[in-house]
Amino acid sequence: MFEVETHFKRHFNAPPVHVVRAPGRLELLGNHTDYNEGLVMSLAVDKYIEIAASPRSDGKIQLVSSSFPEKEIFSANEFKKNPAVPWADYVKGVLAQLYKRGVHFTGFNAVVHGTIPMGAGMSSSAALSVATALIIRKLHPYALSETGLAAAPIPDSKGVVPVPTHAEKLHIAKICRAAEHEFVGVKVGLLDQISSLFGKAWHVMDIDFRALTVELSPMPGEAIIVCNSGVKHSLVEGGYNELRDNCEGAARKLGITSLRSADAKMLDASKAKLTQREYECAHHIVTEIQRVVFAERALREDDHQQFGQYMFQSHESSRDFLKNSVPELDLLVEIARKHPGCLGARLTGGGFGGATINLVRHHEAAAFMEYMAREYEKRGGHKTQPILCQIVDGAA
Repeated sequence: MFEVETHFKRHFNAPPVHVVRAPGRLELLGNHTDYNEGLVMSLAVDKYIEIAASPRSDGKIQLVSSSFPEKEIFSANEFKKNPAVPWADYVKGVLAQLYKRGVHFTGFNAVVHGTIPMGAGMSSSAALSVATALIIRKLHPYALSETGLAAAPIPDSKGVVPVPTHAEKLHIAKICRAAEHEFVGVKVGLLDQISSLFGKAWHVMDIDFRALTVELSPMPGEAIIVCNSGVKHSLVEGGYNELRDNCEGAARKLGITSLRSADAKMLDASKAKLTQREYECAHHIVTEIQRVVFAERALREDDHQQFGQYMFQSHESSRDFLKNSVPELDLLVEIARKHPGCLGARLTGGGFGGATINLVRHHEAAAFMEYMAREYEKRGGHKTQPILCQIVDGAA
């Protein structure tokens, strides 16, 4: 966290009192299944949003980013969008949710620093939201319950606030989701926030979004490599809300609470009730949930080759049915498939740009990264710098 502290000292002429960081995530399998109460396999990775902060006495909040020149300053009880500083919406949205739930906080200075590639679909926005909730918890310790506030955590003799419990992490994830729904305007699920909070080094998170449970399974020692398409991923401008509307519309017409309750037989029998677009979206979700189940089994059986095939199938379904891929992502997957060290590849995240995730035999990682950079530029005319990712612990 050295860089964010350095930025803070440079801007505010003093060291920060608190520093937190929240990792980005890679969705290994389970595209758009979270808000359909489905299953997802997810990873927290070593790209972070970090916030350094110190209290101030005038009731103002000043936000500075190492990535954007625009700064923002506002009162600690007034949360309004400023089109000139859009990145601050994620911070303000979380503050507004905490304020609404009775969390007391006063003014502070904060610097935001990120190593998550922006627009790559690795959930920099969710990491920023989670980091915001946690920096407030450091500055003004609070705990949440289903109905509002719970007894605040008591710092130890050194002033260290206890880490959130499992239940508290779920509540934090929900307020971060609410911030994106109500302030930013994107109807995201809980995948990104849960992944950032519950990650564990060298493990994959098996998340059930109906039961809201997180189980951890050892991740095989293969390399996880991200290839950014160079097409900026933006859920606000993209078709994310439209996809969700089609999935929820399909569930209503099928007479079920969510597509988690559907299967392929039900879907085909009721196809006439749905629009073509609703059917396509529902088909992807139903088959994607099945792929997660099968992939979990393949992982337990150390069948990495079969696991990779489910990744390829997932991308094909996203491309052909959910239609949230773009030609650049398709090209990256096509190129990856031809490399002998690649076990599987697919788009990761909301889609409409962003990056692919690639499962590569560990000893072939360097050769694969060089191959992807060379072939993507040769065939697509675009540059990419593949990133080798480590699986890390969640936000702290």
